[in-house]
Amino acid sequence: MKLNHNFYLYSFLAHFAWLKKSYTAKIMLVAFLGTHVPLLALLLSFLISNSYSFEMAARVMIVALLATLAGTAATLYALNHLLKPVILTSAALQNYLTTKTLPELPTEFVDEAGTLMADTSQTLHKLDELIHYITNYDDLTGLPNRDLFRDRLYQILSQPENNQRLVAVFLLAIDDFTGMSHGLEHETTNLLLRAVAQRLSTCMAQTDILAHLSGDEFALARMEIISFESVIKLSQLLSSTLKKPFFLEGNSIHITASIGITINDLNDSNSVDQLLQQAHMALYQSKQQGRSQYQYYSPEINAQLQERLTLENELYGALGRNEMLVYYQPLIDLDNGEITGMEALVRWQHPTLGLISPAKFIPIAEANGLIVPIDQWVLRTACAQNRAWQLAGFSPIRISVNLSSRQFEQPNLVEVVSQIIEETGLKTSYLELEVTESFLMGDIERSVKTLKQLRELGIWLALDDFGTGYSSLNYLKRFPVNMLKIDRSFVQDVTSNPDSAAITDAIIALAKSLRLKITAEGVETKEQLDYLQMRGCDEGQGYYFSRPVPADIITPMLQKSSQQMEVIAA
Repeated sequence: MKLNHNFYLYSFLAHFAWLKKSYTAKIMLVAFLGTHVPLLALLLSFLISNSYSFEMAARVMIVALLATLAGTAATLYALNHLLKPVILTSAALQNYLTTKTLPELPTEFVDEAGTLMADTSQTLHKLDELIHYITNYDDLTGLPNRDLFRDRLYQILSQPENNQRLVAVFLLAIDDFTGMSHGLEHETTNLLLRAVAQRLSTCMAQTDILAHLSGDEFALARMEIISFESVIKLSQLLSSTLKKPFFLEGNSIHITASIGITINDLNDSNSVDQLLQQAHMALYQSKQQGRSQYQYYSPEINAQLQERLTLENELYGALGRNEMLVYYQPLIDLDNGEITGMEALVRWQHPTLGLISPAKFIPIAEANGLIVPIDQWVLRTACAQNRAWQLAGFSPIRISVNLSSRQFEQPNLVEVVSQIIEETGLKTSYLELEVTESFLMGDIERSVKTLKQLRELGIWLALDDFGTGYSSLNYLKRFPVNMLKIDRSFVQDVTSNPDSAAITDAIIALAKSLRLKITAEGVETKEQLDYLQMRGCDEGQGYYFSRPVPADIITPMLQKSSQQMEVIAA
């Protein structure tokens, strides 16, 4: 690096080992040499002059030497003290770098050295504030981050006078934030998070702690719990506050939030990390309940999460270990009682845990993406089984397979279905794919395009769980489906609940007006069957006819159905 010419003397002196690390030594050396120049000049003049006697010269030299030494000592003493501002400032900087201790430098002096001390002190204080902010606050929302939240909560809970204080920790997460953020500009998403932080701030009490942990997760600690009812009220307040629309850059954005809640145990000292972990568990459970829900932590929730983790670990490789099975449930023609189809349903036969409910492992597979290979395996197995039944001489029926949202979103879905049909030799008219309204609504244009491509192959399409989603006639007209399936929630109390009966009647009438087939799921009683028959429902499915069973149990049913059809035909 090229040095300024003002640094030449400083640089020259720094080459000497005994001067290199001490600025004070450099100043003292220069001062010492400077004060001894007159003495050296006097000595030189005596040496080259013959005007003075030796005694006179010696006397003068001794006096001059003593005077020079006294003056040098006084000069060095004064210089040493005048250098104190520089020395003190340097020490303060070093101390801050090693211990992060802020200096206490005087700020009342106005010369260069005083300005150096004052500016250094001010700069270090501002730097410390900046470092503290960067370390402890979220730069997006300005709220405390996870570390500061933990520190503040720990300081409160660790105080002896607070050992009997109940503290509630709320963990909030925006529902479907990932999907929502994909449809928004990055800056709009940031504006939304800032707006959420501001909204949550309005719900705080004076002693509460609010923090932005990460992404769409916010934490709130309520330090003054009057009653458990107050915790419920705060949960409802937080939820309702975030439900109000956000107006950002000309857009109206609606969100909901799931909330996990935990309260410290007075009989067991909860660490801050343990409280946050419990709140996370409760939040996860809340999300499983649907949108805009809140859930309290309990040991039961912890046990459920541990079970989920175990199942998720075991689910990897389950296909390769041949633990997956396909069960079949008949679809019955309500006019003549004949089997018109079979719905293929995946089951997991674990070697030690036994038959695991789909309600437990399907959500896990959907969350981690394993549902895609599972869906493809079920589709291939079901198509091959249906073709095998046909080759065995049974009357042809259609096989119905559910498509998950993950599978439907695959860009190569149509190619995969075509390949499986070709591999198994099943005619497309004997395959029915079931889709649900909810995931079709994610991207209407793409959904319609995919459904049309499947329909062009000759595949039947059924809209599953109809009546529980959007149920928009405008969208229904665009979806090229062949069949509507009435959700079991309406069928189960169709004979006792006027609302369920009215919805069921409306769905049947709608299907007939659109020239669609209609299947009722969850038929369990003779009364339900009679009601559906009177209303003109085409097909029924449920425990009244048969539970989902393996293929070898279905085979006798198909044989009996084929014989009955032969008798009718004869």
